[in-house]
Amino acid sequence: MKEMQMHKIDHKRKTGATCEFIEPNVIDSCILKEGDEVVGLYLSDVSAHDAKLVKLMQVANAEFCSARVPKTLMERADVLQGIKEGLTRAEAQKRGTAQYSTILGSVPPNPIMRRNYRNRSSVHAKPKAKPFITSMLMAANRLDKLMAQYLPDLHDQHSNAVSEIDSKWRFGSLFTSSISNFNIAAPFHRDNANVKKTLNAIYTVRQNSHGGCLYVPDYGACFEMPSHSLLFYPAWRNTHAVTPIMPTHDNGYRNSLVWYALQAFVGGENERE
Repeated sequence: MKEMQMHKIDHKRKTGATCEFIEPNVIDSCILKEGDEVVGLYLSDVSAHDAKLVKLMQVANAEFCSARVPKTLMERADVLQGIKEGLTRAEAQKRGTAQYSTILGSVPPNPIMRRNYRNRSSVHAKPKAKPFITSMLMAANRLDKLMAQYLPDLHDQHSNAVSEIDSKWRFGSLFTSSISNFNIAAPFHRDNANVKKTLNAIYTVRQNSHGGCLYVPDYGACFEMPSHSLLFYPAWRNTHAVTPIMPTHDNGYRNSLVWYALQAFVGGENERE
């Protein structure tokens, strides 16, 4: 597989800012390097590398889009604008762009929500969500094998970094958690809560939409992220954002299904009494 050198550049992107549309410049599958250091992997078409993973993700995506999986609803500016114009919330949501997410695996303490202990996602208690949970967990195991195959040194580094996480908090062998996002174009941020020296696995499924590319301004790299693409990347290392998602037809969408390891689960603190 070809290698792509990523060179640091100056930029003025600030955390929380919205990313504008940027034409993708990372299109083909490649191993990502900064100097002599391998930092990640981009697969533009997973079917060429792991057909079983693609089938699992087809199931996971269909379940995620169904009413069987609980979601946390977000409202984009176009929905809020519709409400201001006199539409009911239901009417505004229908006219606007739906955004929602679902978390699986382990959930860290959240003092703001008066939850000072670690927990498992409440989605695991929903019987109808079992096919989604199962397919995402099986996919995590496929991701483990892909990382070991293409990024053996980073796989060893990642495994060592999560070695102190108890098995009860894991979602697969490498991760603690997963989040699936429907039509969410995340602003500029860095995943500071992640375990350092680990990789996020970001799988994209899209239908009738443009944009939704992952942009890393430190390198001026904009990953195309077409349907059934995969990016292994250290999301704690660099600021990044998602470019605007623009449906081209009714029911157009872009989903990102992401696995990651959280620092809050390293060691034995914050156990629920």
